[in-house]
Amino acid sequence: MDSFPTIAVISILVLFLANNIQTEAQLSPTFYDATCPQALDTIRTSIRRAVSRERRMAASLIRLHFHDCFVQGCDGSILLDETPTIQSEKTARPNNNSTRGFEVIEAAKREVEKICPGVVSCADILSVAARDASVAVGGPTWQVKLGRRDSITASRSAAESNLPSPFANLRDLISNFKNKGLSARDMVALSGSHTLGQAQCFVFRNRVYSNGTDIDAGFASTRRRQCPQTVGNGDSNLAPLDLVTPNSFDNNYFKNLMRKKGLLISDQALFSGGSTDSIVSEYSRNPRTFLSDFASAMVKMGDLEPLTGASGIIRKVCSAVS
Repeated sequence: MDSFPTIAVISILVLFLANNIQTEAQLSPTFYDATCPQALDTIRTSIRRAVSRERRMAASLIRLHFHDCFVQGCDGSILLDETPTIQSEKTARPNNNSTRGFEVIEAAKREVEKICPGVVSCADILSVAARDASVAVGGPTWQVKLGRRDSITASRSAAESNLPSPFANLRDLISNFKNKGLSARDMVALSGSHTLGQAQCFVFRNRVYSNGTDIDAGFASTRRRQCPQTVGNGDSNLAPLDLVTPNSFDNNYFKNLMRKKGLLISDQALFSGGSTDSIVSEYSRNPRTFLSDFASAMVKMGDLEPLTGASGIIRKVCSAVS
């Protein structure tokens, strides 16, 4: 006679626990409100300090977050150094001698550890840092969802296969982002982060010496000055992705594309007679739409495969499993 009530109670408890686990696994902007209420202010201060020292760092931090999320999800795996058991993503072709800002994230982590040891993940610090870097150079803000935990692994091979190539055509770019649950519009908006930062000669050499119809002749000539044609000569020489306002977050990147002045092959692919031309045109006319879409796309990207709950760890330092 007592079996039905007992089963019913057990079912209710199981349902309650399942709902609780699901709730705990969701990212939330208020995740640290009780456990480390000063975390966001502390990170913001650290990032502002770094960007004030070097404006280019804003672009580097946004890119670092992107390169983290596209490999194993937003789990801080890109921050891990090489060990006998870890093949660091830092040495993958898209990252080697190119991704920057690791020391900025470590500095922010040290400041947070002083006030809340072992509470805030490196993955979350990197996510917040990207938002704060955007704001520091006049870009949009967004509400960062928190509660990610840190990976104990990295994948150099996944970094080499998952990250978009600077030589990619539009079809491959759309496919690459679609594989991560991001739309073509998200892809164009996120590409707008190239309104900041610089690129090395070896990734734009082919474009500026192509004599193609999709590049402005004067622009190509200007870029050749920093980039000798001979491979191996001046490979690491830098040129701004946005010639006009390389240290300000604005919509000039899209205006440049419409004038055939995209620096990378993958930049100009967004405005080359294809399906994304209309989005580029819209963003070039409506900066508010671009800033809003960029913020939304960054939130979506930040949701990629986070480690939550009992998965992963909270690293003491971001470069090592500790």
